Amino acid sequence: MPHRTTLPARPARRRPFAALALLAGLFAAGSAGAQTLRIGMRDDPDVLDPTLSRTYVGTVVMTALCDKLFDFDAQLNIVPVLATGYEWEDGTHLLIRLRSGVQFHNGEPFDAAAVKYTLERHQNLQGSYRRSEIGAMERVEVVDPLAVRVVLKQPFSPFVAVLTDRAGMMVAPRAAEAAGKDFGLRPVCTGPFRFTERVAQDHVTLERFADYWDKGRIHYDRVLYSIIPNSTVRLANLQSGTLDMTEIAPLDAEAVQRDNRLALVATPSLGYGSLAINVGNNPRADTPLGRDPRVRRALELSIDRQALSQVVFAGLYEPTSQAIPADSPFRAPGAAVPARDVARARALLREAGVTPPLRVPLTVYNTPQGVQAGEVMQAMAAEAGFALEVQAAEFGTALAAVTRGDFAVTLNGWSGLLDPDSNIWTILHTGGALNVAQYSNAAVDDLLDRARLTPDVAARRALYAQMWQQVNADAPLIYLWTPRNIVGTTRKVAGFTLRADGLLRLQDVRPAP
Repeated sequence: MPHRTTLPARPARRRPFAALALLAGLFAAGSAGAQTLRIGMRDDPDVLDPTLSRTYVGTVVMTALCDKLFDFDAQLNIVPVLATGYEWEDGTHLLIRLRSGVQFHNGEPFDAAAVKYTLERHQNLQGSYRRSEIGAMERVEVVDPLAVRVVLKQPFSPFVAVLTDRAGMMVAPRAAEAAGKDFGLRPVCTGPFRFTERVAQDHVTLERFADYWDKGRIHYDRVLYSIIPNSTVRLANLQSGTLDMTEIAPLDAEAVQRDNRLALVATPSLGYGSLAINVGNNPRADTPLGRDPRVRRALELSIDRQALSQVVFAGLYEPTSQAIPADSPFRAPGAAVPARDVARARALLREAGVTPPLRVPLTVYNTPQGVQAGEVMQAMAAEAGFALEVQAAEFGTALAAVTRGDFAVTLNGWSGLLDPDSNIWTILHTGGALNVAQYSNAAVDDLLDRARLTPDVAARRALYAQMWQQVNADAPLIYLWTPRNIVGTTRKVAGFTLRADGLLRLQDVRPAP
């Protein structure tokens, strides 16, 4: 049975039931029988291509489709998957040995040539979001059919950790070449499940891959991921048995705990939630907020992070002022979480020559949590002289607008990767693939680059501490909280565990006896 996690008690809350009429039609595609695992998803995934993907929900689906070279365990130790081991021959030469007898969903063999192809695709394909992650790579050499040597331009201590996420997901070379830019429409990988169909904004269906190399750990014939942005509807579907598993909103966690038919699984997260502010060279950044760090600092001081967590996340999300979680050895101890200070916020606006109220459009995802968080911050910021205008948009629409720079401020989240470099460099470094704020600071770039070069934990932590001082002074992002990963399952599901990245690994998950 899934492990039942105890969370702090809260008073019972009444829930609206108007949306329950939708339940009968939501999962018509999921009537395949007892061996179908039905999973509720808060958002529609982006492209199912490890090279081009940028979202957590996309990675959730690809975790069942695409095995990685490495993963990490519950203690955050790196463990081999498609690889069998690795050896640093020196600071810039990494030898990776590969598992034999593995094949892709289309029958192509998984070998050193496939690893070389995939890593080079990550580095060179137009639009790749992996390029920043493996940018230190100079070339890949095929040593023999089951060994590759990665040659780096310079030492890059997080490289193996990077391969525990999408950069380590291997794609079938012939299938990728044939599909070109459309590979994500029918991805071909080595994972336990193969792609069957996708209906945008509705569902993704996968079927068991009969020739999976670790088939003894797979116990469902199909997986149906159904897109249900409303957390209340997801909970109702779990309670009714229409879903077997789903992400749970923090305010719904107690309801799951009270229901003997359900189990709650929760872990601390590697990620964060933040406000990203457009500070780039574009018209939407040409505002007092986009141009003056004093105004951004004023916005930060208008927000009570603890109160925000209590109201929107049942107090389960920990207030933070940096992207590195509290239990990481790389966390900077001196980056204190600022207390709310409305008087100081108003004074900063006066210093910046701003006459309140300052109109600020705030883009949020059109989910109950996203809208509520926006509205709570709207009320808080109003007391300091900001007129936040909460603009809710469907996930894909909001993501596209943010990507092209068509926003002023957006509430976003990052699910978190094993090494902090993956949670920072691509988001804060000039030209980083996920630097949606379009932030650029030469001192920050230098500190981030230097942290990549050293394997010493204390030295990296010191460099990150300096970096956070500058980033928090510039405030291109206002870090708000460290979330918890919370998943609910029915008692008909056994063997499910959750790790710090929140991904749904389906090995050993089975129907309960």
